[in-house]
Amino acid sequence: MVRIFSHWVPANTLLRRAFDLVLLGLFLALGVAWIGRGDLVGVAGALPYVLPFGLAVMAVNLLLGIDRHNPDRSMIRTWGGAILFFLLVAPMAYGVSSFAPHPAPARGEWELAALLAVGLMTAIRGRVASGMGLLRPRRVLVLGTGAEAAELEQSLARSGSDVRIVGFYPVPSDQPNHVLQDRILAGSAALADLTRALKIDEVIVAVRERRAGVLPLRELLSCKSAGVRVLDLSSHFEQTHGQVHLDSLHASWLVFGDGFRQGWVRTVVKRLFDIIAAGLLLGVFWPLMLLSAILVALESGFPILYRQARVGQGGHLFQIIKFRSMRSDAEKDGTPRWAARNDERITRVGSTLRRLRLDELPQLFNVLKGDMSLVGPRPERPHFVARLMGAIPYYATRHSIKPGVTGWAQVRYGYGASVEDAAQKLQYDLYYVKNHTLFLDTVILFQTVGVVLRGVSAPWSARNQE
Repeated sequence: MVRIFSHWVPANTLLRRAFDLVLLGLFLALGVAWIGRGDLVGVAGALPYVLPFGLAVMAVNLLLGIDRHNPDRSMIRTWGGAILFFLLVAPMAYGVSSFAPHPAPARGEWELAALLAVGLMTAIRGRVASGMGLLRPRRVLVLGTGAEAAELEQSLARSGSDVRIVGFYPVPSDQPNHVLQDRILAGSAALADLTRALKIDEVIVAVRERRAGVLPLRELLSCKSAGVRVLDLSSHFEQTHGQVHLDSLHASWLVFGDGFRQGWVRTVVKRLFDIIAAGLLLGVFWPLMLLSAILVALESGFPILYRQARVGQGGHLFQIIKFRSMRSDAEKDGTPRWAARNDERITRVGSTLRRLRLDELPQLFNVLKGDMSLVGPRPERPHFVARLMGAIPYYATRHSIKPGVTGWAQVRYGYGASVEDAAQKLQYDLYYVKNHTLFLDTVILFQTVGVVLRGVSAPWSARNQE
């Protein structure tokens, strides 16, 4: 794992991005050399165009999430993503070929070579870089054999992480065992000796009980002194999954660990970013907003906009603004309730607005006003906040920063409409509150656009109740 501006990024991901750039540059250079019949001067002249083109290709890949692990992704969606990737990148290749230096008679051949380069890069990139890691998996030894260790193994299997659990080292407090007996290493061997013999890169402490005498602290210190990374379960989930795992969380880890920095410089930079970005987005999307307003009025009349009290920074209430996507009498009985998937209260126009996230665009005015930020935890209704604060530990921590139009939880976790789903999303919200930077905001905005492009069913608007 590599930490970039407080955000953890897998090393394999960075290498895949570099692989994209090198592979694309190689194919473009070969194409230019082929057209120029081995003219290396032409290749050198085309190289300055490779870097911006390669960065654009990497941005498209990030938007579409082509190489993101998803065990539930069907073959149709996989091929659909690859085709959409090519359709978006091909015009870029055509544009680069138009500006790059080449003999006038060979312009058509150069453009064809650029398109072929993108096609070859897509095929080889998908086969090699996405199908396998460019680095060998980290060899991990798990300290513990109880429920926490079993949950860790299951989460790694679901995530497709570049981690290989070599075995589980037993501790006396973890009885009964929750992992397969043949995965448990001999407890009589010293932990430090096992890490050397098995070439362990990382030891993860998956033990809930940490009283004196339970953990082999001297052995763990020996492992760390020998260059082996030692992580507790909370740090592992933060670095590998981008979440603060509630079931393994200790308050001391939040208090004494890094993060949760809220300095005035960060506040000013984020506010300036919000104002500039929201203004630009309103300038770009006002025709769609006008069309959305007309369609809402034609189908279900007035009001066009929907206002509702939400809990913002510091627990203060504000009025959120959205295009109305439900019937006017959606809560005629006066009882607040979460929206359900395929909720019958949602209108036909509202369904389309939600799927394309157009119903959220009026919240840009909330951003300009200062009630919200572009990126942050999604604001919740007071009725549900009171319920969730009583059921989920640390829920109030998400109110330490401004809520957002989109957020880390919304791009990392799918649709949810229950207390259990709220607890899952809180784990991502806590990660964002702890590690938020302008870099992470940019990543989230890119991934939000990707969610829309991929047509994923409304992960951050369907749960907002009306």
